[in-house]
Amino acid sequence: MKGHGGPPVKARRDAGAHLLYGYHPVREALRARRRRVGRVLVLSGGGEGRQRRAEILSLARVAGVPTEEVPREALDRFARTAEHQGIAALVAPYPYEEEGDLLRRITGLEEPALVLALDGIQDPHNLGSILRSANVAGAHAVLIPKDRSAEVTPAVAKASAGAVEHTRVARVTNLVRALEGLRGAGLWIVGADAEGETPLRSLDGRGALAIVVGGEERGLRSLVRRTCDLRVAIPVRGEISSLNAGVAAAVILFEVVRQRESA
Repeated sequence: MKGHGGPPVKARRDAGAHLLYGYHPVREALRARRRRVGRVLVLSGGGEGRQRRAEILSLARVAGVPTEEVPREALDRFARTAEHQGIAALVAPYPYEEEGDLLRRITGLEEPALVLALDGIQDPHNLGSILRSANVAGAHAVLIPKDRSAEVTPAVAKASAGAVEHTRVARVTNLVRALEGLRGAGLWIVGADAEGETPLRSLDGRGALAIVVGGEERGLRSLVRRTCDLRVAIPVRGEISSLNAGVAAAVILFEVVRQRESA
């Protein structure tokens, strides 16, 4: 095995280290530098993906991160998946933002805040897709509950195409209390609800907003629904009456983006 900067891949993993796999998650972790990257492993040899692996090695060297080139069998075993695209890394745990820090940051913005709150998204791929949409839309933060919700895992990082590394995510003990804190900071709380009284086209997205999206099966919980200042409904014209939670989040986020760009 080629490598430098430490023992070979068969060595025991660092206690508490998390594993990232795939080109985009590892690349964005190296670019964002929000969490420590302890070691990068890439597939040895040429073949498909060689240029991407070379880019990862270059980014790691610039960041001073030890790298190692290993055969496919070793990388499969280390990553515990064949979907690593020839790239994996050991990293520090995901750096969730503290709720108090989030509120202080939101109140100090020089533009209207845009926060996305997720009420029980449990599918990792859904969460990853939503975090990617939130990042592309320029959301300033994403809130997820500590209970009954997916966490930011390697699967979520991969589904987000690495967007988790550039997105501020806060895990909150009580989502309703967190939403009330955002209201106290001047945000309007907007729930996504198929039975909402306000059509999406009537939403004024130019002010400070917290958009709340419910879980895959039950939507918004009743207490969360009552906490919202208004509930918006996305128009539907087909036989199916509702959208996937991730798609609904993206539709509302980019309606807000459209209005703000127009303004």
